[in-house]
Amino acid sequence: MGVKKIRQGSIKRKTKETNIDLALAVDGTGKTEIDSGVPFLDHMLTLFAVHGFFDLSVQASGDTEVDDHHSVEDIGICLGQAFAQALGDKGGIARYGFSYLPMDETLVRVVVDVSNRPYLHYDAPVPDQKLGTFDTALALEFMRAFAQHCGVTLHVDLLHGSNSHHIIEAVFKGLARSMAQAVECLETLTGSLSSKGVL
Repeated sequence: MGVKKIRQGSIKRKTKETNIDLALAVDGTGKTEIDSGVPFLDHMLTLFAVHGFFDLSVQASGDTEVDDHHSVEDIGICLGQAFAQALGDKGGIARYGFSYLPMDETLVRVVVDVSNRPYLHYDAPVPDQKLGTFDTALALEFMRAFAQHCGVTLHVDLLHGSNSHHIIEAVFKGLARSMAQAVECLETLTGSLSSKGVL
């Protein structure tokens, strides 16, 4: 029996707008150390890690005195890149994952294909523009950045719900459960799960 590959990614990103240091262990236990500079995003990333059983560390600063947009988007970029780094050629993984995630009155469906073909369909509108100081439109920006830089096809649909916090929280939890399923290692699979032989 071979030694199990440790699947982890570490990304540092510094721009004129943000400075981010992110580390991910795919096969973790949900351990987190997160300080993004955006409290609502800290909450969502913690939920993502816990419900996906990923170990995640994020230390970030950004121009949040302008707004949270750059920090949220760039952290989405870094998380996507960390997954891409950790999964390498994506050999041996289940590839597909889906979740129907309820939270009280809310039900969200999240489906992923770790395909190397970035695409986002996002239909999860929320009634409120702000949750505290957080601009709720940034949930979409995070998911777009994540999908693009992780190389996943990602479909997010709100089936029903009315509470903005519940909707966004269900989306992040649904993404966690879907990614956990998609990156699961299949013992009988060698190489990529593709009729072409490569993703």
